[in-house]
Amino acid sequence: MRVFLTVLTILFLAAADTIAQSQSDVTKTVEETIDTEKATQEGHDQWAKEKASLVLRLRTARANVDYLTKKKELEMSKAEALSKSIAELERRLDESARLRASLQDTLSALLERLETWTESDLPFIMDERRARLAGLRDEIVNPNTIGAEKLRLILQALQIETNYGNTVEVTQAEINLGGEELFVDILRLGRVSIFWRTTDGTRVGEFDRARGYWVELPEKYGRPIAETMEMAARIRPVEVVSLPLGRIEP
Repeated sequence: MRVFLTVLTILFLAAADTIAQSQSDVTKTVEETIDTEKATQEGHDQWAKEKASLVLRLRTARANVDYLTKKKELEMSKAEALSKSIAELERRLDESARLRASLQDTLSALLERLETWTESDLPFIMDERRARLAGLRDEIVNPNTIGAEKLRLILQALQIETNYGNTVEVTQAEINLGGEELFVDILRLGRVSIFWRTTDGTRVGEFDRARGYWVELPEKYGRPIAETMEMAARIRPVEVVSLPLGRIEP
């Protein structure tokens, strides 16, 4: 009986140890499971944070891509418009250069005609007129003078020459009368005729446009020429006088 009890005691103790070991294993397993679940949850939380960060970065990147794409399109539009503007400016520059060259040729031709016309015109204040044209010639060939200013100077010279046709004046000059040098009073009637008279009033004449030199007129024209000079100088009232306009036949 005592042996039986001893065996039972041993079996009970062995069972108790087994149960205790099983409980310990279960506890360890539970703890390990909890730790695993905790680690897993922490991993999920960390991944969720990383995912949210990645999603935010992706959205930001997409927004930047959209912004940069639109900006690129805008810059390309600006570049295209700028290219067109540059092309238009280049075209205008080429056209301007062509017009400047054409204007220069035209102005030079006008000046040459004006010089030729002046030399073939009635010979009055020639030194002044030639000096004006010489100065104009310098400006026409001057590359620093703009085309508009050259044109203005040409038109101004033409206006001055035109105005000579509408004025009457008395000046003094030296003329060559058939080889004889005479200092005389000159009466210019616009561009119609030029008459001369010696300072003592004894001789009168005119410039023969057809023959291109000075000639002497009969004495009978002395009085009307003198009266016309006085009217031009405004020391005599204006009245009708008879002057030989044109070539005098002998």
